[in-house]
This record gives sequence, C-alpha cells and structure tokens, in this order.
Amino acid sequence: MLYINGEWRKARSGKEAEVRNPATGERIGRVAWCGKQETEEAIQSADTAFQKWKRVPAGKRSAYLLKAASIMKEKAEELAETITTEMGKPISEARREIQTATGYLEWFAEEAKRVYGDTVPASQNDKQLMVLKEPVGVTAAITPWNFPMSMVTRKIAPAIAAGCTVVLKPAPVTPLSAIRVFECLHEAGLPKGVANLVIGPAEEIGPVLTKSPVVRKLTFTGSTAVGKKLIRDSADTVKKVSMELGGHAPFIVFADADLERAVQGAIDAKFVNNGQTCICVNRIYVEEKVADEFGRMLAAKASALKIGNGLNEDTELGPLIHHFAFEKVQAHVRDAIEKNGVILCGGKPYKAEGLEGFFYEPTVIHHANEEMKIATEETFGPVVPIFSFQDEQEVIEKANRTRYGLAAYCYTNDLGRGLRMMNELEYGIVGINDAAPVTVQGPFGGYKESGIGREGGKSGILEYLEEKYVSIRMM
Repeated sequence: MLYINGEWRKARSGKEAEVRNPATGERIGRVAWCGKQETEEAIQSADTAFQKWKRVPAGKRSAYLLKAASIMKEKAEELAETITTEMGKPISEARREIQTATGYLEWFAEEAKRVYGDTVPASQNDKQLMVLKEPVGVTAAITPWNFPMSMVTRKIAPAIAAGCTVVLKPAPVTPLSAIRVFECLHEAGLPKGVANLVIGPAEEIGPVLTKSPVVRKLTFTGSTAVGKKLIRDSADTVKKVSMELGGHAPFIVFADADLERAVQGAIDAKFVNNGQTCICVNRIYVEEKVADEFGRMLAAKASALKIGNGLNEDTELGPLIHHFAFEKVQAHVRDAIEKNGVILCGGKPYKAEGLEGFFYEPTVIHHANEEMKIATEETFGPVVPIFSFQDEQEVIEKANRTRYGLAAYCYTNDLGRGLRMMNELEYGIVGINDAAPVTVQGPFGGYKESGIGREGGKSGILEYLEEKYVSIRMM
C-alpha cells in the first residue's frame, strides 16, 4: 500500500508488484506500484502539511518520533522478520538493524530540541544581528534495500525533527520494510501529510521528485552513478542535496597488530550483511611479513561461516539480493583468478537443499594485484582480496588511490602510527582497531565520490535546515 496524506491506498492504475524472499524465491507479499500521478499527489500533500508542521513546537515533533520508536520496539521481532524475509540478512543482524532504526528516531527526537540560532556582534550600535535556523521544506528521500528500515529512519527522523515534511521512495525490492515503518508512524499519530510513502519504478518516480520546484531537498543512499544523475537532475531547481554513495573500503593491517583481533575485525567488517554494505571491506592490505599468516587465519574463519536462510538462528551469511549481484560477484572472482589471484577459500556458488536463492561462498583471494576489477570496483558481496605492502607511506598511497572515500580501517598497536593513519586516510569514517565504527550519534558520510553531506550525529539535522540572517536596525 501507498501512504499519502495520512491514508493507506492503492495505486490509481491498480498495478501491484510482487515481493519475494531472496533465500527461497517464494512470494511474501504484493504492494501497490505507483507512478507520476501518485508522486505528485504525495508532494502536494507534503507541501500542504509543511505550512503547519514547520510551526509545530520542537517538543511536539520530538514526541511523535519517540512514540514511533516505542511502537517499533514493541514490534521489534516482527519487524526483524520482515527485514530477513524481504532482503535475506540473518535474523540476528535484522534485530540489530531494528535497534539502530529506533535509535535514529530517538536521537533526532532529542536533536529537534537543540536547533539553536545565533546572535552576531553588530558593527553599529543601532543594529541587532541574528541567524535563524528554519526547515528547508518538502524533502524527497530515496532509500536502499540493504538496510531497509534503518535507512528509512535515518532520513525521515532528522527531516521530521527539523520541521520538514517527507516523500519517501524505498528500494523496489524491499518495500514491505518501509511500509512497516510507516505503520508505526501512523500508529504514533503523526499528522497527515508529514510523511508520505510512494512505491514504484525509479524511472517514473525519480524525475517527478527531482523536477518539482516544491521539493526543496533530496536525500539519497545508493550507487555513485545514480547519485550523480540525481544531482544533475536536481540542478534545474537548485535543490539542497545529501548523497550517501558508493565505497571501496581499505582494511590495513600492520605487522605490529594483534592478528587475531585484526582477522576477526576483517570478518566483521567484510561479511556483515553478506558483504552488501557501502562500508564493507573491499581491499585488505597486509604488511608483507605477516600477509601469508593473516591470509591463512582469515580463510579459516571465513570458511567456517554458516550459510543459510536468514530466519535460522545460526545463519551468519544469507543470500545475495538478486541475480545481478550474484553475477557481479562471480565475474569479480573469475577476473581475479585470470589475473593470478589465489583462492584461499570459497570461490564458487553455494548449494544446499531448501535454498533457491543466490548464495555464494565466503571467498578470500590472496596475492591480489591492482589489475583486478576487484581492486577498483565495489563488489557488494562476500569476496575479499588480500594485497601486501612494504611500508606505511606505500599503503597510505594505495589506500587513497580511489575515487571513493567513505570508510577505512586500520589495525596497529603503535599509537603514533594509528594517529598518523587517522590523519592521512582520505575517508569520512575511519576505524582504528575498530571494525564497527558506525553509530547513531556519529556523523556518517564520505569524501570524494562517496557523497555529499552527513547523516546521523548532531550533523544529521543540519542537512534539513536553512540559515536565515536577520539584521534589525533599531529606530
């Protein structure tokens, strides 16, 4: 169902789309499939609601978000199962995603009360100067499939908290998760038109959002290629944009590191969500003197990961989301083998009774080189190459030699080296001896072609605000 102006409804055309479980192939639901007309109606609904919502006191906006978070917590297990059946991640990871999703609602509920303006010292004694913070206006949000609930709340929570209204378009393969979030917002009593949900093809909905002069802000999480197109399409109306785009994260291990901790960190940062996250490790650089040992240890741990249906409590790796992802993973592995890569574990599809989806074995490729596709292209799957290096300056240059700059990781027991790496790595997120640096209260975003703006933390709400400078001359 679509959610427009506080009402659940079908598409005017009557069109629907199937949603299937990527682990089993079974149909788990049908959703309304809309286009231009419904999107325009959602924008109009958001614009009408904005005229009132922007004047609602911050404390009241906060209360709606807190209520929605409370409802999500009450339904946590049901919501986690929706995520797992819809996109395949293990149920344990889905539960953590619900915690993160509610965390964003709670965090920005509090940030709503902390949108402070400024007074500015005047250059003349008959003037009073001020800077006001005001909501930017109607916001279009486009979310990905890999975190189908937490990405929704990470975008709509700061928008609502700031006093904006929202039109959200979720990924076509994971609409049920977005619907569940909107059910919680509806149950929380959010006023009509403040949050609107449209589900349908990007080629129909996207242009309506980017071309509309009513939409003053566009926020998107997805590939760099699509992000660039959305930026271009938004230029005619000079929208404020925030883009959380692709990544190609390096994971650097020095010989002085605790190898067991580094190996576990690589497992955690690479194989979470089956490698299908923008901050997953794409390149592992290991100091040459310990590269072989690290490779053996990593392959042993990776090959022991349990593959299966995400609803099974012991599953650690679920399926890839669709056949395009499956084919890309296979292509990267074939290319690496052709260019002298050595497969330490995995390297082929995984087959088991009852699993009809796109499963692939966790794969570690040793003796990787810069000629391989995997050295520069984002794999988005359970495959990781190991490169070796001689010294600190060499690995810094290699790690930064990419158009991306989202996340990077470094393991070392040398404090000075850790601080140098922190400063030299050209990435928006850096984990030093930490494979899980992302948190609700920290800013999330990248350098270079990995994006524009930040989500989360105290920075997140600023993306939905405009500054108004006021000069008052006292008569």
